[in-house]
Amino acid sequence: MTTGLWIILDHGVALLTIATWFAAGVTLALRRTRLALAVLVAAVLVTLVRVVTVAILADRGWWFVQEKVLLGLPMLGAAGAAAVLLAGPQLLAARRGRGDGGSAGGVVSVLTAAYAALAGLVVTFLVGYPLTVSTAFITISLVCAGALLTARVVAPPAENTADAGVAQAPEGRRAISRRRFLGWTGGAVVVTAAGAGTGLSFLPAESVTMGGGPGRSSRAAVSVADLRGSGSPASGGTVRRHVLTAKKATVRLPSGREIDAWTYNGEVPGPEITATEGDLIEVRLRNADIEDGVTLHWHGYDVPCGEDGVPGVTQTAVGPGEDFVYRFRADQVGTYWYHTHHASHVGVHKGLYGTLVVRPRDGQRADEHSAAEQVDLTLPVHTFDGTVVIAGSDGRTEHPAPPGTPVRLRLINTDSDPHRIVLAGNPFRIAAVDGRDLNQPGEVSDVGLHLPAGGRYDLVFVMPDRSVALVVDDDRDGGLRLRPHGDAPEARVEDTSDLPELDLLRYGAPAAVPFDTRNADRHFTMVLDRGVAMVDGQPAYAQTVNGRGHPAIPDQLVANGDIVRFTVVNRSLETHPWHLHGHPVLILSRDGTPSTGSPLWVDTFDVRPGETWEVAFRATNPGIWMNHCHNLPHAHQGMMLRLHYDGVATPFGGSHGGSPDHGH
Repeated sequence: MTTGLWIILDHGVALLTIATWFAAGVTLALRRTRLALAVLVAAVLVTLVRVVTVAILADRGWWFVQEKVLLGLPMLGAAGAAAVLLAGPQLLAARRGRGDGGSAGGVVSVLTAAYAALAGLVVTFLVGYPLTVSTAFITISLVCAGALLTARVVAPPAENTADAGVAQAPEGRRAISRRRFLGWTGGAVVVTAAGAGTGLSFLPAESVTMGGGPGRSSRAAVSVADLRGSGSPASGGTVRRHVLTAKKATVRLPSGREIDAWTYNGEVPGPEITATEGDLIEVRLRNADIEDGVTLHWHGYDVPCGEDGVPGVTQTAVGPGEDFVYRFRADQVGTYWYHTHHASHVGVHKGLYGTLVVRPRDGQRADEHSAAEQVDLTLPVHTFDGTVVIAGSDGRTEHPAPPGTPVRLRLINTDSDPHRIVLAGNPFRIAAVDGRDLNQPGEVSDVGLHLPAGGRYDLVFVMPDRSVALVVDDDRDGGLRLRPHGDAPEARVEDTSDLPELDLLRYGAPAAVPFDTRNADRHFTMVLDRGVAMVDGQPAYAQTVNGRGHPAIPDQLVANGDIVRFTVVNRSLETHPWHLHGHPVLILSRDGTPSTGSPLWVDTFDVRPGETWEVAFRATNPGIWMNHCHNLPHAHQGMMLRLHYDGVATPFGGSHGGSPDHGH
């Protein structure tokens, strides 16, 4: 079983543990002796099963069980043991006909175990990783408060009962005094623990983490506003000038349906930007009527930081009637895209995106004799109101391709969720991932491709004398068709849902990488989860990194030239496509299994539930860079932070570049 399935199973066992302990307490309070004994035994057995599931998860990683091992299970174990010792002998005696098996102490102890089981699961869902002393104090105090209140309900003071007269005897008065003393003492302990936990939660948190490297230096800061692109193309290159105007428009989809969209130049996707290696790309962004503002972020392209298009960090948002000029040299060959980075969870969904393709100057790629290519399609995949559209700027979903023609399909996932891609009708190779060529990619067929949000795959093949279909999300009626000639029959697509998924970590041939991945200068761990956290100064059930939401997540400090290693852990039940700006990362391993295929350089990688990824890169692009989940609603809900080069500052925002609405 995968770690994600074990997480779900553990949640299920935790719920069953809560139910059985509460059932034991209720049946005991009702004096249903035989049933209470049976349910108590079941509660103990289910608790032991919970210990097993937690132990298995612990073997997958400490991140998955920290709060369970340090708080949840010890708390439940102590309360459960007390319940068994207090209620167990009484129930066994009642089964033999001695007594009714019920006592206030037994009922309170069993229900306290139920509260402990419930509190442990609540901590997992509301707080998660990392467990703090504050959380532990508050949780224990709440369980104890529940026990005290239950004791007051189950065993009210004698003076409030019909037997109050008995309480006038010396023994009765002493019992009442003891009960009052214990109640006041317990209450004082609960209040003290809760107060201490609450106070600790307000201690100032660190704003920067060093990842094991040195702290900030004292040298003068360089502004990101000064980290701008080249003013001239390389030798032999030219200047490619574009004007993109962000505006609202009604757009007709390939299906014929019209939608209200946010567009660049009235088009969705926006105009395709193409260049040849060494050209200078210059784009003037104008905002006609997008009230919240817009920017241009060059997804996956390692532009200078001042061109990155992140409001509050590298620039201010471009408001209506304003403009901003982006300028950078096209030194990276491959398939990329651009989109707004201002409130992008709304803007990209509504259509503020387009494609960027840079071709090699010599006409050759390491993977293919590309000079002979006659069919080269750039295909952004986007979902509009539940309808998945895969088409270029011409809107066509059917293209001619003469037999024997080399074909390149540049697939770009512009959505916030992954897509499953199948090429039916012909073998193919994945020549490039996220714009970077793979080493010796082999020919494959009858496989599914998992395309992460923001990711790109270049598929290459030679067109056969029959039709070929590109199927998205196993929808045999949608997608794209290539026909060798006009009268070629429609490609017959079988059910693709059972096809195995190609594992890119084992695809292609190994090759040397430019740095030693074993000796990182800095190592950062990011545990992705959901929990209660502050997001832009407001409490929310947030998408969190290490238990915090943007902008409270500490910056990751690096120095120019550092080798940086990330461990990215997904504790949640959602997939998180992780995306670092300004740098490609090299995939080292997934769930402890090393990558054995071609070196896989990506800018976005899907961390599925329960997965742990190790990636590395060399910090050679100074700036302040966003590091976030590219499920854009997740980023808006707090799952983003910054990679901060030592000696770089921003004049455009606060400590973390403004709010989620204005920083993303």
